[in-house]
Amino acid sequence: MKTNLYEETKKRTYEREKLFLSPYAVKSAETRGRLREEKPCEMRTDFQRDRDRIIYSKAFLRLKNKTQVFFAPDGDHYMSRLTHTLDVSQIARSIARALSLNEDLAEAIALGHDLGHTPFGHIGERVLASLSPEGFRHNEQSLRVVDVLEKDGKGLNLTYEVRSGILNHTPAGKPETLEAEVVRYADLIAYINHDIEDAIRAGFLTAEQLPRDAVSLFGNHTSARINAAITDIFRESEGQPFVRMSEKMGKALYELRSFMFENVYERANKLIQESAERMLCALYNYFTERPETLPARYRGTAETSVPRAVCDYLSSMTDNYIITVFKDLFVPREGV
Repeated sequence: MKTNLYEETKKRTYEREKLFLSPYAVKSAETRGRLREEKPCEMRTDFQRDRDRIIYSKAFLRLKNKTQVFFAPDGDHYMSRLTHTLDVSQIARSIARALSLNEDLAEAIALGHDLGHTPFGHIGERVLASLSPEGFRHNEQSLRVVDVLEKDGKGLNLTYEVRSGILNHTPAGKPETLEAEVVRYADLIAYINHDIEDAIRAGFLTAEQLPRDAVSLFGNHTSARINAAITDIFRESEGQPFVRMSEKMGKALYELRSFMFENVYERANKLIQESAERMLCALYNYFTERPETLPARYRGTAETSVPRAVCDYLSSMTDNYIITVFKDLFVPREGV
């Protein structure tokens, strides 16, 4: 009796999607499936199940202690990698809902898009990319987290659509679904808008310094800017087989992005760059030369690629944990 009730619940979800979602949306019943076949959940769609798996993963929990822009800020209201991820998820759901796309798919991609990010934000990514002969990109590492590293090497076994969306969420990516394109825009919108708020709070800039033309289009505060961006995407994309902003608003958004990189991100990075580089380089060299000292879950990877195993370990660390490991290995202790 209960099984039939559960099945009816999922069946109603499928039917609602057929009735109300855009013809260009990915329907949950039409997923291309998982890497490994498994028994479907009786009640949840595969995309809903992916969302839940990501939320309960260890990598997701660690995002709360990873740098977004400002390292160890003096205050409780700065964005972390976790709050940024939640921000992207909320914006993605709003855009997907407005365009009658699959909200569950967009949410799952958004929640998983930064799982592979390093400690110390984009500085950490650049350092590992320069150290490893195999390179390092956080979007590729995010896919590796859900495919290989979670659940003690078993991975989360997510659907093709979520995995592809995670991999292609960066500006250089090529999203295969409109839901993935939504997340790419949501990431940019969230990254720029709340980081402006943090930069003003941190004293890196004042509201008066922001590009005047862009501010006139988007508004003077975060909620106005987010609303303006979502509204523009809706007007441009509603009923269409694409997701995009108008040329005018898109240009203004990238103007804000360029301004933030020049005036905030690079300045904020310089404050911790030397320390972050020193720690990451020292730890990378230490574990590369001594792969047998890696935690057990990474030693199996080291048998085929030591640089990959070391990057897996270092990128998984939170800001505080990598400092602790560095101190334990390289800072002399009294009486030792």
